[in-house]
Amino acid sequence: MRHGKKINHLGRKTAHRKSMLANMACSLIEHKRINTTVAKAKALKQFVEPMITKSKDDTTHNRRIVFSRLRQKDAVTELFREVAPKVGDRPGGYTRIIKLGNRLGDNADMAMIELVDFNELYNAGNQAKKKTTRRGRSKKADSAPAVAEKTPEVPAKTEETSGGEE
Repeated sequence: MRHGKKINHLGRKTAHRKSMLANMACSLIEHKRINTTVAKAKALKQFVEPMITKSKDDTTHNRRIVFSRLRQKDAVTELFREVAPKVGDRPGGYTRIIKLGNRLGDNADMAMIELVDFNELYNAGNQAKKKTTRRGRSKKADSAPAVAEKTPEVPAKTEETSGGEE
């Protein structure tokens, strides 16, 4: 039975697994998406999402915690400078796993893991929906006075025309 065994060991010793996940996380931060197996993608998701959450609050302490796990200065800098501002309003779920099928060599299940906010194809529709709903309320408020302003002008011209004829 698997009671209390939540970690997928990926067939590696602890040091090898931590190094591999750190390298994959650095590649994900640098390239914004990587192709790997489904099992590694799921393990990487659990590894990288807490670090992205820590990067939202740019303090020396958080930088040191993230650096102790990633061990690459450039990746930490890019995480805190580029990735954190884009995911600042998102409460979680920073990565997306898309299954790609099986690898030809060994028939392993392959997947693409990517940072959600850096994919323009999926985010184009979502951002437009958010903006339209927010703008819809302001347009209704702005359009109502505009209609009210135009309405008095039209009867005023009608009254002047009828007044001049009599």
